[in-house]
Amino acid sequence: MIRVLVAEDMRILRDTLVAVLNLEDDIDVVAQVADGEAIVPAVVADRPDVAVVDIDLPGGDGLTAAAVLHEQCPQCRVLILTVLSRPGDLRRALAAHVSGFLPKDTPSGELVDAVRRVAAGERVIDPQLALKALE
Repeated sequence: MIRVLVAEDMRILRDTLVAVLNLEDDIDVVAQVADGEAIVPAVVADRPDVAVVDIDLPGGDGLTAAAVLHEQCPQCRVLILTVLSRPGDLRRALAAHVSGFLPKDTPSGELVDAVRRVAAGERVIDPQLALKALE
C-alpha cells in the first residue's frame, strides 16, 4: 500500500485529489493539509511514502517544505503538482530533491501513475517543462 499526503490549499482541489487517489486499491491518502507549515509535522506523524505538494501554499511554500523533508524525512518522496510550472520552479524543485514535478492539468490517470512511480523510487518530470528548463 502506498501511503500519500496531499498538501493543497484549495479545498475543492484537495478533496478531488484525495478522492481520485483513494479510488486506487494500492493507494491510501493518510493525511491532507492546507498550508506549508503543516507538511513536515503531518509527514512525521503519518509517515506517508509520497507527499503530493503544491508549490504556492500559505504559511510556507511547497519547495521549502520539500527541502526540509529531504533532510528530515528522506523516506517520504515529494511529487510537486502545481499551476506554477515555470522552468525556474523546476530547477528549484530539483535542487530541493523532489522526485516528481507535474502541472495541475495532468490527467488523473497520469497523476496516479506518477505517484506509483515516485513511490517506487523513480523520478517523474513533465517532459514539456523539462525541455523549457533546458532551453
